[in-house]
Amino acid sequence: MKQVLLASALVLAAGTAFAHNCPNEMKAIDAKLATNPKLADADAAKVKQLRADGEAAHKAGKHDDSMKALGEAKKILGI
Repeated sequence: MKQVLLASALVLAAGTAFAHNCPNEMKAIDAKLATNPKLADADAAKVKQLRADGEAAHKAGKHDDSMKALGEAKKILGI
């Protein structure tokens, strides 16, 4: 019984870790932006806004919204 409870706890902890991966997503975006990718001005502005929106949502505890914004930014950046 203890093994089942331990396994369940580990699965839940792993799921939570993947669900709140916002800081790593922000780091990936920042790293790509540091390479000065060739983007249209409008796309560059959109990526920066989505990155900021993602960070704000993360700080507000809205991790699903954060991951959505950060995912859109990564898509524009091609990562």
